[in-house]
Amino acid sequence: MKIAVVGATGLVGENMLRVLEERKFPVSTLIPVASEKSIGKLVNYSGKDYPVISVENAIREQPQFALFSAGKETSLKWAPEFARAGTRVIDNSSAWRMHPDYKLIVPEVNGDILDENDMIIANPNCSTIQMVVALNPLHLKYKIKRIIVSTYQSVTGTGRKAVTQLENERNGIKGTMAYPYTIDKNCLPHIDVFEDNGYTKEEMKMVRETKKIMRDDTIQVTATAVRVPVVGGHSESVNVTFEKDFNLKDVFEILKDAPGVILYDDVANLKYPMPIMSHNRDEVFVGRIRRDESAEKSLNLWVVADNLRKGAATNAVQIAERLMKFVEANV
Repeated sequence: MKIAVVGATGLVGENMLRVLEERKFPVSTLIPVASEKSIGKLVNYSGKDYPVISVENAIREQPQFALFSAGKETSLKWAPEFARAGTRVIDNSSAWRMHPDYKLIVPEVNGDILDENDMIIANPNCSTIQMVVALNPLHLKYKIKRIIVSTYQSVTGTGRKAVTQLENERNGIKGTMAYPYTIDKNCLPHIDVFEDNGYTKEEMKMVRETKKIMRDDTIQVTATAVRVPVVGGHSESVNVTFEKDFNLKDVFEILKDAPGVILYDDVANLKYPMPIMSHNRDEVFVGRIRRDESAEKSLNLWVVADNLRKGAATNAVQIAERLMKFVEANV
């Protein structure tokens, strides 16, 4: 089976390669794709070197899957070309997420809606993914009315340039800035560009994507997204109000058994999720679970995940795994 990774030399692309190998995805031929300046570079996968090629040449190879992590404009231009060539595209950009004709998938939440006709599938925003994995099992039981979320997002969500900025600042080196301000010893309440309503695109992604993934337009969501000087791992403070009341013991049991979730909550022994424990993990960690004493039928949670793994690469590969039965029927 031929697999193209578009954006193979970026942080998410590198993690896609790692996840494909770790999960023993049946790759017979890897097709790494990157920008023009990277063509010819070697990418190692499973002990073998593969040269980076152009997107046009990758389409001619007719891979069964193309995993995209190369930005919105690249996806808008090239994803349809791959699809026309018979390749199933799983796209990590925002290009197709809210398009009514394309599905926005988190396998643990709505993977059941995938079918053989899906040729372009959208991978959600990293912050949305970890939140809905944690909340959907509770939504099925108690029905969510409203979500208030504040994020604490790693610099890896911006890319290699941001990681370099943080490292430079910590070492007293002047260099290229990924952000308009210093990020070391600082927090920036600004992720992506501001929209007319005063929210950033990142915040509005969480609002819109949550409703689409959880298949419920009545859920009210408000978000504040913050960049913090952490390398790897997004954290979220989530307050959720349900239509039905809940028993805290039942909430713990539901999350304990939830797919893709690790319940890590023992405050008596100072056990709670932290981004450092999510590094290179595919699960969503949930802790600090407590009833909101200021509002009826409301709950507070702390949600942590590796944004490059479950927030991007792993979710994309899991979608591909779900689609395998349709691909194998045509191989």
